[in-house]
Amino acid sequence: MKLICTAAVIAILAATASVFTQKSKPNTHRLEATPQTVAYGYYWSEANPVLRIASGDIIDVDTLLTNTPRGLERAGVKPADVQQTLRNVVDTVTDKGPGGHILTGPVYVEGAEPGDALEVRILSIEISIPYGYNGCAGFLPENCKPGPARIIPIDRKKMIAAFAPGISIPVHPFFGSMGVAPPPAAGRVSSTPPGIHAGNLDNRELVAGTTLFIPVHVPGALFEIGDGHAAQGDGEVDQTAIETSLRGRLQLTVRKGMTLAWPRAETPTDYISMGTDEDLTKATKIAIQQMVDFVGETKGLDKLAAYQLTSVAANVVITQLVDQKVGVHVKMPKQVFTRRDPGSGVRDPK
Repeated sequence: MKLICTAAVIAILAATASVFTQKSKPNTHRLEATPQTVAYGYYWSEANPVLRIASGDIIDVDTLLTNTPRGLERAGVKPADVQQTLRNVVDTVTDKGPGGHILTGPVYVEGAEPGDALEVRILSIEISIPYGYNGCAGFLPENCKPGPARIIPIDRKKMIAAFAPGISIPVHPFFGSMGVAPPPAAGRVSSTPPGIHAGNLDNRELVAGTTLFIPVHVPGALFEIGDGHAAQGDGEVDQTAIETSLRGRLQLTVRKGMTLAWPRAETPTDYISMGTDEDLTKATKIAIQQMVDFVGETKGLDKLAAYQLTSVAANVVITQLVDQKVGVHVKMPKQVFTRRDPGSGVRDPK
Protein backbone atom coordinates (compact mmCIF):
# COMPACT_ATOMS: atom_id res chain seq x y z
CA MET A 1 0.00 0.00 0.00
CA LYS A 2 2.77 2.38 0.90
CA LEU A 3 4.49 1.58 -2.38
CA ILE A 4 1.29 2.32 -4.29
CA CYS A 5 0.82 5.60 -2.47
CA THR A 6 4.42 6.56 -3.05
CA ALA A 7 4.15 5.73 -6.73
CA ALA A 8 0.96 7.77 -6.97
CA VAL A 9 2.60 10.74 -5.29
CA ILE A 10 5.57 10.49 -7.63
CA ALA A 11 3.23 10.38 -10.63
CA ILE A 12 1.32 13.43 -9.40
CA LEU A 13 4.54 15.34 -8.78
CA ALA A 14 5.85 14.38 -12.21
CA ALA A 15 2.62 15.55 -13.86
CA THR A 16 2.72 18.79 -11.89
CA ALA A 17 6.34 19.35 -12.86
CA SER A 18 5.47 18.73 -16.50
CA VAL A 19 2.66 21.27 -16.41
CA PHE A 20 4.93 23.78 -14.68
CA THR A 21 7.64 23.23 -17.29
CA GLN A 22 5.16 23.75 -20.11
CA LYS A 23 3.89 26.97 -18.58
CA SER A 24 7.40 28.24 -17.97
CA LYS A 25 8.34 27.85 -21.65
CA PRO A 26 8.11 31.09 -23.59
CA ASN A 27 5.34 31.42 -26.13
CA THR A 28 6.25 32.31 -29.71
CA HIS A 29 4.09 34.89 -31.48
CA ARG A 30 4.09 35.21 -35.27
CA LEU A 31 4.00 38.86 -36.34
CA GLU A 32 3.76 39.52 -40.07
CA ALA A 33 4.22 42.94 -41.65
CA THR A 34 0.81 44.14 -42.83
CA PRO A 35 -0.89 47.54 -43.07
CA GLN A 36 -2.42 46.81 -39.66
CA THR A 37 0.84 45.83 -37.92
CA VAL A 38 3.33 48.56 -38.87
CA ALA A 39 4.28 52.00 -37.62
CA TYR A 40 5.33 53.87 -40.76
CA GLY A 41 8.14 56.25 -39.87
CA TYR A 42 7.78 56.85 -36.14
CA TYR A 43 8.22 55.81 -32.53
CA TRP A 44 5.49 57.18 -30.27
CA SER A 45 4.23 56.67 -26.74
CA GLU A 46 0.62 56.92 -27.97
CA ALA A 47 0.93 54.30 -30.73
CA ASN A 48 -1.55 51.46 -30.38
CA PRO A 49 0.11 48.09 -29.79
CA VAL A 50 -0.47 45.48 -32.49
CA LEU A 51 0.55 42.60 -30.21
CA ARG A 52 0.70 42.01 -26.45
CA ILE A 53 3.11 39.42 -25.07
CA ALA A 54 4.38 38.22 -21.71
CA SER A 55 7.88 39.06 -20.59
CA GLY A 56 10.20 36.37 -21.93
CA ASP A 57 8.05 35.52 -24.93
CA ILE A 58 9.48 35.28 -28.44
CA ILE A 59 8.32 37.17 -31.51
CA ASP A 60 8.78 35.69 -34.98
CA VAL A 61 8.61 38.91 -36.94
CA ASP A 62 8.73 40.08 -40.55
CA THR A 63 10.21 43.45 -41.51
CA LEU A 64 10.16 45.30 -44.82
CA LEU A 65 12.96 47.23 -46.48
CA THR A 66 12.85 51.01 -46.48
CA ASN A 67 11.83 51.73 -50.05
CA THR A 68 8.75 51.73 -52.26
CA PRO A 69 7.75 49.35 -55.05
CA ARG A 70 8.13 52.17 -57.55
CA GLY A 71 11.61 53.01 -56.27
CA LEU A 72 12.72 49.40 -56.55
CA GLU A 73 11.27 49.04 -60.04
CA ARG A 74 13.03 52.22 -61.20
CA ALA A 75 16.27 50.68 -59.93
CA GLY A 76 15.70 47.55 -62.00
CA VAL A 77 13.78 45.11 -59.80
CA LYS A 78 11.19 43.21 -61.80
CA PRO A 79 7.63 43.95 -60.64
CA ALA A 80 7.11 40.26 -59.89
CA ASP A 81 10.12 40.34 -57.53
CA VAL A 82 8.72 43.15 -55.38
CA GLN A 83 7.10 41.78 -52.22
CA GLN A 84 3.33 41.99 -52.26
CA THR A 85 3.46 42.80 -48.55
CA LEU A 86 5.52 45.91 -49.37
CA ARG A 87 2.96 46.97 -51.99
CA ASN A 88 0.15 46.46 -49.50
CA VAL A 89 1.80 48.57 -46.81
CA VAL A 90 3.03 51.39 -49.04
CA ASP A 91 -0.26 51.66 -50.94
CA THR A 92 -2.61 51.25 -47.98
CA VAL A 93 -1.06 52.96 -44.95
CA THR A 94 -1.88 56.67 -44.90
CA ASP A 95 -0.55 57.54 -41.45
CA LYS A 96 3.12 58.00 -42.35
CA GLY A 97 6.07 59.95 -41.04
CA PRO A 98 7.86 61.98 -40.01
CA GLY A 99 10.48 59.34 -40.91
CA GLY A 100 10.44 56.83 -43.74
CA HIS A 101 11.16 53.46 -42.12
CA ILE A 102 8.50 50.76 -42.11
CA LEU A 103 8.62 49.39 -38.55
CA THR A 104 6.74 46.30 -37.43
CA GLY A 105 4.96 46.87 -34.13
CA PRO A 106 4.58 48.23 -31.58
CA VAL A 107 4.67 45.19 -29.30
CA TYR A 108 3.41 45.66 -25.73
CA VAL A 109 5.47 43.64 -23.24
CA GLU A 110 3.52 42.91 -20.07
CA GLY A 111 5.14 44.21 -16.90
CA ALA A 112 7.44 46.74 -18.54
CA GLU A 113 7.39 50.06 -16.72
CA PRO A 114 9.41 53.29 -16.93
CA GLY A 115 12.71 52.75 -15.18
CA ASP A 116 12.99 49.13 -16.30
CA ALA A 117 15.07 47.87 -19.21
CA LEU A 118 13.88 45.76 -22.12
CA GLU A 119 16.24 42.92 -22.99
CA VAL A 120 16.07 42.12 -26.71
CA ARG A 121 17.78 38.81 -27.36
CA ILE A 122 18.28 38.29 -31.09
CA LEU A 123 17.89 34.56 -31.64
CA SER A 124 17.96 34.33 -35.43
CA ILE A 125 17.74 36.47 -38.57
CA GLU A 126 16.88 35.36 -42.10
CA ILE A 127 16.98 37.35 -45.32
CA SER A 128 13.54 37.32 -46.94
CA ILE A 129 14.36 38.31 -50.53
CA PRO A 130 17.31 37.60 -52.85
CA TYR A 131 18.38 41.22 -53.24
CA GLY A 132 18.99 44.47 -51.44
CA TYR A 133 19.62 48.04 -52.50
CA ASN A 134 22.00 50.86 -51.72
CA GLY A 135 21.14 54.49 -52.32
CA CYS A 136 23.43 57.50 -52.26
CA ALA A 137 23.43 60.64 -50.09
CA GLY A 138 24.91 60.72 -46.62
CA PHE A 139 28.17 62.19 -45.39
CA LEU A 140 29.79 63.09 -48.74
CA PRO A 141 26.88 63.44 -51.17
CA GLU A 142 29.14 65.11 -53.74
CA ASN A 143 30.17 61.57 -54.69
CA CYS A 144 26.62 60.75 -55.78
CA LYS A 145 25.35 60.93 -59.30
CA PRO A 146 21.61 61.39 -59.83
CA GLY A 147 19.96 58.10 -60.55
CA PRO A 148 18.24 55.09 -59.03
CA ALA A 149 19.56 52.98 -56.18
CA ARG A 150 22.00 50.15 -56.84
CA ILE A 151 20.33 46.74 -56.69
CA ILE A 152 22.64 44.14 -55.14
CA PRO A 153 21.87 40.41 -55.62
CA ILE A 154 22.17 38.28 -52.48
CA ASP A 155 23.06 34.59 -52.48
CA ARG A 156 21.22 33.48 -49.35
CA LYS A 157 22.85 30.05 -49.30
CA LYS A 158 26.43 31.32 -49.54
CA MET A 159 25.57 34.50 -47.58
CA ILE A 160 27.35 36.66 -50.14
CA ALA A 161 26.17 39.85 -51.86
CA ALA A 162 27.43 40.50 -55.41
CA PHE A 163 28.27 44.20 -55.34
CA ALA A 164 30.01 44.26 -58.73
CA PRO A 165 32.03 41.87 -60.92
CA GLY A 166 34.91 40.67 -58.79
CA ILE A 167 33.54 42.31 -55.62
CA SER A 168 31.56 40.22 -53.13
CA ILE A 169 30.35 41.36 -49.71
CA PRO A 170 29.97 38.88 -46.82
CA VAL A 171 26.42 39.05 -45.51
CA HIS A 172 25.81 39.52 -41.78
CA PRO A 173 22.14 40.58 -41.47
CA PHE A 174 20.91 42.80 -38.67
CA PHE A 175 18.00 45.12 -37.94
CA GLY A 176 19.05 48.74 -38.33
CA SER A 177 16.18 49.88 -36.15
CA MET A 178 15.06 48.29 -32.89
CA GLY A 179 13.55 50.52 -30.26
CA VAL A 180 10.85 51.38 -27.80
CA ALA A 181 8.55 54.36 -27.42
CA PRO A 182 10.36 57.54 -26.32
CA PRO A 183 9.25 59.48 -23.23
CA PRO A 184 5.73 60.92 -23.72
CA ALA A 185 7.06 64.50 -23.69
CA ALA A 186 9.04 63.77 -26.85
CA GLY A 187 5.84 63.27 -28.83
CA ARG A 188 5.87 61.39 -32.11
CA VAL A 189 9.55 60.88 -32.93
CA SER A 190 10.88 60.33 -36.44
CA SER A 191 12.24 56.88 -37.18
CA THR A 192 15.39 58.45 -38.65
CA PRO A 193 17.48 59.57 -35.64
CA PRO A 194 18.50 57.17 -32.86
CA GLY A 195 18.26 58.21 -29.23
CA ILE A 196 17.68 57.02 -25.68
CA HIS A 197 14.81 54.92 -27.05
CA ALA A 198 17.38 53.16 -29.31
CA GLY A 199 15.56 53.20 -32.67
CA ASN A 200 17.67 53.65 -35.79
CA LEU A 201 20.98 52.65 -34.22
CA ASP A 202 22.37 51.10 -37.43
CA ASN A 203 24.81 49.13 -35.29
CA ARG A 204 26.29 46.31 -37.37
CA GLU A 205 27.26 44.41 -34.21
CA LEU A 206 23.63 43.50 -33.45
CA VAL A 207 23.48 40.27 -35.41
CA ALA A 208 21.94 36.96 -34.31
CA GLY A 209 23.40 35.82 -31.01
CA THR A 210 23.65 39.30 -29.52
CA THR A 211 21.49 41.14 -27.00
CA LEU A 212 20.34 44.76 -26.87
CA PHE A 213 19.24 46.44 -23.64
CA ILE A 214 16.95 49.49 -23.98
CA PRO A 215 15.68 51.81 -21.23
CA VAL A 216 11.88 51.68 -20.95
CA HIS A 217 9.99 55.00 -20.97
CA VAL A 218 6.32 54.01 -21.10
CA PRO A 219 4.21 51.07 -19.82
CA GLY A 220 4.61 48.05 -22.07
CA ALA A 221 7.77 49.47 -23.68
CA LEU A 222 6.09 49.47 -27.15
CA PHE A 223 8.87 47.73 -29.07
CA GLU A 224 9.24 48.25 -32.83
CA ILE A 225 11.65 46.76 -35.35
CA GLY A 226 12.64 47.25 -38.99
CA ASP A 227 15.21 48.70 -41.41
CA GLY A 228 16.75 45.35 -42.33
CA HIS A 229 20.38 45.34 -43.45
CA ALA A 230 22.18 42.45 -45.14
CA ALA A 231 25.55 44.14 -44.64
CA GLN A 232 26.89 47.54 -43.60
CA GLY A 233 30.20 49.16 -42.80
CA ASP A 234 30.73 51.16 -39.63
CA GLY A 235 29.75 54.74 -40.40
CA GLU A 236 27.16 53.85 -43.07
CA VAL A 237 28.65 56.81 -44.92
CA ASP A 238 26.32 57.02 -47.95
CA GLN A 239 23.24 56.77 -45.68
CA THR A 240 22.25 53.25 -46.65
CA ALA A 241 23.53 49.71 -46.13
CA ILE A 242 22.51 46.76 -48.28
CA GLU A 243 18.88 47.41 -47.40
CA THR A 244 16.64 44.36 -47.49
CA SER A 245 13.68 42.63 -45.86
CA LEU A 246 14.32 40.34 -42.91
CA ARG A 247 12.57 37.80 -40.70
CA GLY A 248 13.79 37.44 -37.15
CA ARG A 249 13.13 35.63 -33.90
CA LEU A 250 13.65 37.81 -30.84
CA GLN A 251 13.02 37.19 -27.17
CA LEU A 252 11.74 40.22 -25.26
CA THR A 253 12.28 40.19 -21.49
CA VAL A 254 11.62 42.88 -18.90
CA ARG A 255 14.65 43.50 -16.70
CA LYS A 256 13.49 44.90 -13.39
CA GLY A 257 16.16 46.77 -11.48
CA MET A 258 18.26 47.49 -14.58
CA THR A 259 18.13 51.25 -14.84
CA LEU A 260 19.81 52.57 -18.00
CA ALA A 261 20.34 56.06 -19.35
CA TRP A 262 21.27 54.82 -22.84
CA PRO A 263 21.00 51.55 -24.76
CA ARG A 264 23.69 48.94 -24.19
CA ALA A 265 24.48 45.66 -25.92
CA GLU A 266 26.34 42.43 -25.42
CA THR A 267 27.85 40.11 -28.01
CA PRO A 268 29.62 36.80 -27.42
CA THR A 269 32.92 38.71 -27.38
CA ASP A 270 32.20 42.28 -26.24
CA TYR A 271 30.23 44.59 -23.99
CA ILE A 272 29.00 47.61 -25.98
CA SER A 273 27.98 51.08 -24.81
CA MET A 274 26.33 53.62 -27.10
CA GLY A 275 25.80 57.34 -27.48
CA THR A 276 24.03 59.54 -30.02
CA ASP A 277 23.87 63.29 -30.57
CA GLU A 278 23.82 65.86 -33.36
CA ASP A 279 27.46 66.52 -32.45
CA LEU A 280 30.03 63.75 -32.94
CA THR A 281 32.12 64.86 -29.96
CA LYS A 282 29.12 64.79 -27.64
CA ALA A 283 28.04 61.37 -28.91
CA THR A 284 31.56 60.06 -28.34
CA LYS A 285 31.68 61.42 -24.79
CA ILE A 286 28.33 59.79 -24.00
CA ALA A 287 29.44 56.39 -25.30
CA ILE A 288 32.76 56.51 -23.45
CA GLN A 289 31.19 57.62 -20.18
CA GLN A 290 28.58 54.89 -20.47
CA MET A 291 31.36 52.31 -20.77
CA VAL A 292 33.23 53.81 -17.81
CA ASP A 293 30.07 53.65 -15.73
CA PHE A 294 29.30 50.09 -16.84
CA VAL A 295 32.77 48.79 -16.02
CA GLY A 296 32.74 50.55 -12.68
CA GLU A 297 29.32 49.21 -11.72
CA THR A 298 29.80 45.61 -12.83
CA LYS A 299 33.52 44.87 -12.49
CA GLY A 300 34.41 46.41 -9.15
CA LEU A 301 36.52 49.31 -10.46
CA ASP A 302 36.57 52.89 -9.26
CA LYS A 303 36.00 55.62 -11.84
CA LEU A 304 39.71 56.24 -12.45
CA ALA A 305 40.48 52.56 -13.06
CA ALA A 306 37.37 52.15 -15.22
CA TYR A 307 38.37 55.11 -17.39
CA GLN A 308 41.93 53.84 -17.70
CA LEU A 309 40.70 50.36 -18.65
CA THR A 310 38.45 51.86 -21.31
CA SER A 311 41.47 53.65 -22.75
CA VAL A 312 43.80 50.65 -22.86
CA ALA A 313 41.36 47.88 -23.77
CA ALA A 314 38.19 49.22 -25.41
CA ASN A 315 37.59 50.32 -28.99
CA VAL A 316 35.70 53.50 -29.87
CA VAL A 317 33.78 53.10 -33.15
CA ILE A 318 31.69 55.49 -35.26
CA THR A 319 28.42 53.61 -35.65
CA GLN A 320 26.90 55.90 -38.26
CA LEU A 321 27.27 59.49 -39.50
CA VAL A 322 24.07 59.98 -41.47
CA ASP A 323 20.88 59.80 -39.39
CA GLN A 324 20.44 63.41 -38.21
CA LYS A 325 22.06 62.29 -34.95
CA VAL A 326 25.39 60.53 -35.31
CA GLY A 327 26.13 57.38 -33.36
CA VAL A 328 29.20 56.12 -31.51
CA HIS A 329 29.71 52.84 -29.70
CA VAL A 330 32.47 51.52 -27.46
CA LYS A 331 33.42 47.83 -27.47
CA MET A 332 35.00 46.32 -24.37
CA PRO A 333 36.44 42.84 -25.00
CA LYS A 334 35.17 40.28 -22.51
CA GLN A 335 38.46 38.43 -22.63
CA VAL A 336 40.16 41.08 -20.46
CA PHE A 337 38.00 40.06 -17.49
CA THR A 338 39.90 37.06 -16.17
CA ARG A 339 40.46 36.14 -12.51
CA ARG A 340 42.99 38.48 -10.98
CA ASP A 341 45.67 38.45 -8.32
CA PRO A 342 43.91 39.18 -4.99
CA GLY A 343 46.73 41.59 -4.21
CA SER A 344 45.90 43.77 -7.21
CA GLY A 345 43.05 45.50 -5.42
CA VAL A 346 40.59 44.57 -8.18
CA ARG A 347 37.67 42.31 -7.32
CA ASP A 348 36.95 39.26 -9.45
CA PRO A 349 34.43 40.02 -12.17
CA LYS A 350 30.88 38.92 -11.52
